[in-house]
Amino acid sequence: MMKLYDFPGAPNPRRVKIFAEEKNITLELINCDMTKREHKSPEFLKKNPSGKIPVLELDDGRCISESIPICRYLENLVPDPNLFGEDAFEISFIESRNRHIELELWTQIGTSWVNGPIVGSMGLFKQIPDAKKASDKNVVAYYARLDSEFSSSEYVAGDKFTVADITLLSAIDFASSMVDLKPDEGLENLSRWHKQILSRPSSKV
Repeated sequence: MMKLYDFPGAPNPRRVKIFAEEKNITLELINCDMTKREHKSPEFLKKNPSGKIPVLELDDGRCISESIPICRYLENLVPDPNLFGEDAFEISFIESRNRHIELELWTQIGTSWVNGPIVGSMGLFKQIPDAKKASDKNVVAYYARLDSEFSSSEYVAGDKFTVADITLLSAIDFASSMVDLKPDEGLENLSRWHKQILSRPSSKV
């Protein structure tokens, strides 16, 4: 059985777990305790020199790192249901929507996270309060953009559930629970989307 190096609450491994659940693929979850810096150990760095999770370890010991490449591997193993697109336009459009979320939302959530109180209590590095103020503002603005987009689109990339919805769900849930950046309840279209995605069994992982 393939192994997924995971840590409870970590958003990027969750993306893979949701994706695998949608595909009905069973993965053996291996706890990589980030509080003990296990992801920076010499043994783990042999699996991923970047020292980050998730990592998918195949039965033969080969490893794949980064959420989207891992999901692409799983998509190739189990093509249906399709989550990355089927024709040239759909594949490219879903990829572009996913990248929007990664580059324009996730980066800002990440800045707020590393400059926030939880990471600050770890004392790993000097924080920049002004950076957090700016990124908090950018996250709120992106939520408003999403609310507008969902007024005419059921899902992130059109009329079907895709990997881009998984990326957004993991971003919003992490931001809400760990970074104090929950979307305003007045964003009705975004709220509708979020409730719809949370109703899927895969979201419970």
